[in-house]
Amino acid sequence: MIKAVLVMNTQGKPRLAKFYEFQPVEQQQEAIRNVFSDAESIFGPDSRLVYKHFATLYFVFIFDSSENELAMLDLIQVFVEALDKCFRNVCELDIVFNYSKLHTILDEIILGGQVLETSSTEVMRAIEEIARLEAASSAINLVPKSVSGWRSR
Repeated sequence: MIKAVLVMNTQGKPRLAKFYEFQPVEQQQEAIRNVFSDAESIFGPDSRLVYKHFATLYFVFIFDSSENELAMLDLIQVFVEALDKCFRNVCELDIVFNYSKLHTILDEIILGGQVLETSSTEVMRAIEEIARLEAASSAINLVPKSVSGWRSR
């Protein structure tokens, strides 16, 4: 099971922190501060960590012994590919200003600590469908025209 996904900049400032296993806020903050030095003390002795460095960002996955390190590295690659397709060479500012989209992409890949999708193409197809449905729902007028015309008189 995946316990947490973190995206941090090179100064160690978290840009995304998503925990799939309950941790009190204090422990979450401690985990973020000490992620590279002592993740085991926060998440338990069977916890492992993999990360990949892209440009100015570190993508960190913390998981238990039931997951494979190489599979997690591949999952980081899928996540980054999906972000690159969305933002064309993702950078720190894309993450800061499109936080909800970042969470939507991550939720298409991992939900509740379990891997849902390992294909960035399928993830992007789902994201495009979500965007299409959001656009269609915002175009729906809930007040009939006859009523809205009556109110303006």
